[in-house]
Amino acid sequence: MAHRQDPFDIEITPELIMRAYRAGIFPMAEDAGDEDLFWVSPEMRGIIPLDGFHLSTSLRKAIRKSGFAVRVDTDFEAVIEGCATVGSDRESTWINRTIRSVYGELFRRGVVHTVEVWDGDALVGGLYGLAIGGAFFGESMFHRKTNASKMAMAHLVERLKAGGFVLLDTQFVTPHLASLGGVEIPREHYEERLAEALLVRGDWSAWDQLSP
Repeated sequence: MAHRQDPFDIEITPELIMRAYRAGIFPMAEDAGDEDLFWVSPEMRGIIPLDGFHLSTSLRKAIRKSGFAVRVDTDFEAVIEGCATVGSDRESTWINRTIRSVYGELFRRGVVHTVEVWDGDALVGGLYGLAIGGAFFGESMFHRKTNASKMAMAHLVERLKAGGFVLLDTQFVTPHLASLGGVEIPREHYEERLAEALLVRGDWSAWDQLSP
């Protein structure tokens, strides 16, 4: 189910966005040039069970040999630009100016986070999403080099586990996410999991306190 809401009828604020996620809905735009947003609550919701994330042995080896480095929360603008760029892995983008602005403010407030994959000084992949309670709401991911987005997701899962998170919401399940363990669950089951996750206090920074 998707409900379209004219942004002139209601101001799109960081507080409204957070309330929406807590209620199980999220905003999208038709395309980057459309200033309107509409609210989405899919009948079947995509998640990745944190204990069901899967990387093949060969892929883990390839990632280790890549020489890529993972950084967190260092360049939101570059990550959302990567996610919004039309390329070989996407024909269009729903990330418009309103989303860039509001999610940028949420990043500055420490609600939105990025996982970035770097090859030297070049950003080659990454993802962003919101951490609320014990839930992480993945918004978008991208890659410019093979396996970079999978490396970002692998780090995200380990970071969420370290911080006591219990829900990784991917909104939908693409073939790419399915290959990593993504599954669909009915909306009512998702809402039950979400309610439980919002009672948890996840710690995004717990990973950083682990000994190397």
